[in-house]
Amino acid sequence: MRLSNKNMKAASWWKPLPDKKVLCTLCPRYCEIGENQNGFCFIRKNINGELFSIGYGHPTGFAIDPIEKKPLNHFLPGSKVLSFGTAGCNLGCKFCQNWSISKAKMDELNSLDATPEEVVLLAKKYHSPSIAYTYNDPTIFGEYVIDISRLARQAGIKNVMVTAGYIDKDARKEVYQFIDAANVDLKAFTERFYFKLTSSHLKDVLDTLIWLKKETDVWIELTTLLIPGENDSDEEIKQECDWILNNLDEYVPLHFTAFHPDFRMRDKERTPASTLSRARRTAQEIGIKYCYTGNVHDPEGQTTRCHNCNSILINREWHDVVAYKMDRNLCPKCKSKIPGIFK
Repeated sequence: MRLSNKNMKAASWWKPLPDKKVLCTLCPRYCEIGENQNGFCFIRKNINGELFSIGYGHPTGFAIDPIEKKPLNHFLPGSKVLSFGTAGCNLGCKFCQNWSISKAKMDELNSLDATPEEVVLLAKKYHSPSIAYTYNDPTIFGEYVIDISRLARQAGIKNVMVTAGYIDKDARKEVYQFIDAANVDLKAFTERFYFKLTSSHLKDVLDTLIWLKKETDVWIELTTLLIPGENDSDEEIKQECDWILNNLDEYVPLHFTAFHPDFRMRDKERTPASTLSRARRTAQEIGIKYCYTGNVHDPEGQTTRCHNCNSILINREWHDVVAYKMDRNLCPKCKSKIPGIFK
C-alpha cells in the first residue's frame, strides 16, 4: 500500500543529523537513517529530515487469545486478551516464529486502519479485560502503544507487552507508563547467541529486566525459547536461573518453550519435550518457584502449584484453564500469597 502523510505519526524518539539524516533513539540499535529511508525495523521512516512512525494506526490484524498464550500464567489466568501487532521488528532473529509479520514491510501487508480509540472499543466489544501488544515487538510502535494504553487504563482495561525488551533507557519510561504486565523474551544467556542469531545484545535486555523489576509496577514473566545446540545446555540454563534469582527474584515465572524450524533456521530439529522438562527441573532445583513449559503438551509443566505447600492451584490443558482453585490471590490450603495479578 502507498503511505501518505495522514497514514503516519511524527516519531517521539529521534535526533536530527547533518544532511537530513536522523538518529532514531527508540532502541539500542540507534539507527542513523538517511532521507526517505527506513530504519532496521521497517516502520520508522525519515521523511524530509524528520522521523515518522509509519506503523502507527496500522495493525496487521486482531485476535482474541487466551492470556496463557502470551504466555502469562500469573496475570488474570483463564481470561481472554485482545492481541495485535504491526509489521516490522527491531531484532533480526534467524529463528523468528512470527517472521511473516515481524520481517514484513508496511507495503507488503494488507494492514488495517485502527485509531487508539477504536482498539479500546474493540476490547470492550469482546469483553476483553486486557490488550496485548504482541506478534512483532511492540517497542517499535511505542507511540501507538502509549496512546492506546492510556485510553485503556482510563477505561479499566489492562495492558500487556510481549517483547524482547530491547529498548532505550529513556524511551522505555514513556512506553511502559500505562503497562500492567510484560512477558519478556530472554532469548538466551550468552552474548554470542544474541549477536549471532538476533543481531542485538544481551546486556541491554538484562538492563530492561532489572529496570522493570526495580523501578516499575509491571508484572513480569520471562520466556526462553530453547533451540537444540544453541541455548539449551545445562550450564547456560543454570547461569540464566542464577541471574534471575540474583537480579529479579525467585517468584518471577519462567517459561521454557519449544522451538520449531522456521525462517532462517530450518535445519534445526524441533526441541524435544525432554529438553524442556530437564530445563524446568534445573530451574526448580536452583530455586525458581514458578517454572513452566510451552509449545508442547505437558499438563504438569503447565500447572501452577503453591510455592509453599505444593497444592495444585491452576490446571491447564495447553492454553486452556481446566481447573481454577485460587482464593483471590491466596492458596486455599495454606493461605500463602501467590505472586501475580489474579481475578
